[in-house]
Amino acid sequence: MKHLSILLFLFGLISCQAPERNCTDFKTGTYAYEIKFNDQILKGTFTRFDTLQIEEYEGNKVDSSAINWINDCEFIAKKIHPESMKEEKPLLFKILTTDENSYVFEYSYVGQATNKYKGTATKIE
Repeated sequence: MKHLSILLFLFGLISCQAPERNCTDFKTGTYAYEIKFNDQILKGTFTRFDTLQIEEYEGNKVDSSAINWINDCEFIAKKIHPESMKEEKPLLFKILTTDENSYVFEYSYVGQATNKYKGTATKIE
């Protein structure tokens, strides 16, 4: 019984480790992304500088957003030239996990606890 308690305790310690997040490696660069949005997979690319992100999607659409880093793993993106009221709302992005050349993220409108979407970004430059 004593060995079982120790084993369960050790298993609990191992399973509580936080996922690896080297977010500073992904503050700048060019990325390909995939986002699961409802029943669709949306794909595109973006280039992020420290405070600016330029995104290309749906073949020929281009958007730019001002980036405000909250900490190394979270930032707020606000479109520079929104075309609707909905596009005026800033988005909160959180980097959840990282590996060598990609990261998993989630995003939602700032202040909205529901309707979070997840995606993966892979560094291509």
